[in-house]
Amino acid sequence: MVNIRIIPATMRYAKAYCAAVDIVARERRYLSRTTGFSLASTKAFFRSAFDDNCPILVAVDDQDRLVGWCDIIALPGDCCCHVGRLGIGLLPAYRNHGLGGRLLKAALNQAQGRFEQVELEVLSGNGRAIRLYERFGFEQEGVRRRAFFVDGQYQDILLMNKFLQ
Repeated sequence: MVNIRIIPATMRYAKAYCAAVDIVARERRYLSRTTGFSLASTKAFFRSAFDDNCPILVAVDDQDRLVGWCDIIALPGDCCCHVGRLGIGLLPAYRNHGLGGRLLKAALNQAQGRFEQVELEVLSGNGRAIRLYERFGFEQEGVRRRAFFVDGQYQDILLMNKFLQ
């Protein structure tokens, strides 16, 4: 595997981030959507995260191609902004090499002092991701039964949380 760097996202990565999310979404197995976001909405997402001092990290190869991401975004509302929502994804060829753990560790380190807790949603059938989150101290808080429906199949969504402070 090529040398992968984990770095803070900048606006120059918005287009590649947008494309990576679309690739993962089209797999119809990991995200709650089947297509990515528009470039305009991705840029707005970046601007909002940067303004709120929220970590958005990207994994890039030695040719500066984006191969994964991890972000922790504040929940909306001034009464909930101490809670961050985790999003993470890797392009298929870069899975199973420890990169998800590296991204998650870096994002959680950046979230220290900004958030008191981080929450996430994960499909119940995604055992690899669930084990990763548990290794990093996330605990299951709840289940949304049959909340995910794609290609005629239902799946539960697990709600997980980690307190940082």
